[in-house]
Amino acid sequence: MPILALLVFVIMVLALIDAITRRDDQVRHLPKFAWIVFIVLLPLVGSILWFALGREWAPAPEAMSFGDPRRWSREPEPDAAASRPRDTRSTEQQLADLEREERAARLEAEIRRRRTAQEGGGD
Repeated sequence: MPILALLVFVIMVLALIDAITRRDDQVRHLPKFAWIVFIVLLPLVGSILWFALGREWAPAPEAMSFGDPRRWSREPEPDAAASRPRDTRSTEQQLADLEREERAARLEAEIRRRRTAQEGGGD
């Protein structure tokens, strides 16, 4: 009889560890906290139901560490180069845009110069 109790205890501990380390999107049918309470209150039934119904069976298990907070994120971390928008314009288009910006800046400077000359001479 003590062997049966030990077996139930081991299954309950394994189910608890598995339930606690699962991400929320890998838990089915009930919230993770409800599964943990269910496993603790009904060790054999709760553990069997957890393994049968509660967890999402992934095709390939991912490596996990208890201290790594990145394991809780659903999407991979963005790469710095991937987060920048890619410029699909040709070199000629980029140069033409730069020339247009320079021309606009020269015109704005000319307008400012003329306005200050008018304001200074009109007083």
